[in-house]
Amino acid sequence: MSAMRFFALTSAVLPLAFILSPFPAAAAEKNVIVERRDASSSPKQRLDQLFSQLKRERDPDKASSIANEIRLVWNDSGSATVNLLMQWADKAIEEKRNPAALDFLDEAIALKPDYAESWNRRATLNFVMGNYRKSMSDIEHVLDIEPRHFGALSGMAAILSNSGNDQLTLKAWERFLDIYPADRTAQEQVNMLAEKLAGNRT
Repeated sequence: MSAMRFFALTSAVLPLAFILSPFPAAAAEKNVIVERRDASSSPKQRLDQLFSQLKRERDPDKASSIANEIRLVWNDSGSATVNLLMQWADKAIEEKRNPAALDFLDEAIALKPDYAESWNRRATLNFVMGNYRKSMSDIEHVLDIEPRHFGALSGMAAILSNSGNDQLTLKAWERFLDIYPADRTAQEQVNMLAEKLAGNRT
């Protein structure tokens, strides 16, 4: 299992299908049709179009394909140096060389602090290492740069769930569903937490 699947190694509440992966296989499925963008559009325009599609899509499989296309856009920093550092970080994580991975991610963040994925990757690694406070700080940076980052929101929900804060966990999942309404696991989490909180009030 890839360490890049956001918090998949440590949190049972997270849907593994939507978690970050450098090479999402679902995007290549031929039986799922995703609207094509103008090849001349900028990454921001492509993301805006994809997020608009994701918000409208109610079929989970088609939504998953759109989410994977979003991840592919996120994975390109626009800088060859930063992309290389991210690749080195991924390899170091796979080889369980976490200190080296942190060094690569720190350098990527220093070179391009407005690149959300380097913060997100470091948030993932900090979570896996049990550094929840640092992970949450990195997640906040991700969401400052890209408020629609559903991977970061799922990570936030995982940390809040581990802390036992059901109310804030519910809010994080609700924010997630506002962006990615078709995700079944997020739907289940929202329903479960809403019922639990309603039961606590009676």
